Amino acid sequence: MRVVIQRVSEASVSIDQHVHGQIGVGLMVLVGIEDADTIEDIQWLSNKIINLRIFNDANGVMNCSVKDVNGDLLLVSQFTLHASTKKGNRPSYIKASKPDIAIPLYEHLKKTIAQELGKPIQTGVFGADMKVALINDGPVTILIDSKNKE
Repeated sequence: MRVVIQRVSEASVSIDQHVHGQIGVGLMVLVGIEDADTIEDIQWLSNKIINLRIFNDANGVMNCSVKDVNGDLLLVSQFTLHASTKKGNRPSYIKASKPDIAIPLYEHLKKTIAQELGKPIQTGVFGADMKVALINDGPVTILIDSKNKE
C-alpha cells in the first residue's frame, strides 16, 4: 500500500457536489492498493499513520500524533498512487488492484484505523469521482509505502 499523509487544518471530499466526508484538524490520507497488499500491510500502515508524530507539541516541535491531539482522519482511495510513468507520457495503472481485491482491503484499512484512533473516521467512496479539498497545515506531507517500510 502506498499512502500520502497530509497534516491538515481542514479537509473534505465531495461527490456530485455533496460533501461526503469532512474533518477539521487531523490527517488527510490518500491510499493506493496493489494486489500484493495483505492484512500485515494494513496493520503496519495503520499503526504508522496513527502514531506518526507530525503535530506540534506545546513547544512547537513535531512530537505529537493525530491521536495525541485528538485529531480526525479522512481516508480516500486513490489508485493513481500506483501509476507507472516509466514508458511514455501516459501513466500505466497495471499495479493498482482491481475493485474485487482493493475494496475488501480498503474496508479493512478503514476499520483498523478507526479502531486504533478510537473513533470513527471520515471517508470517500471507493471508485467514485471525488473532489478533495484541504488546507495543508505546514505544509506537512509524508509518503509511505508499506512494501519499503518507509
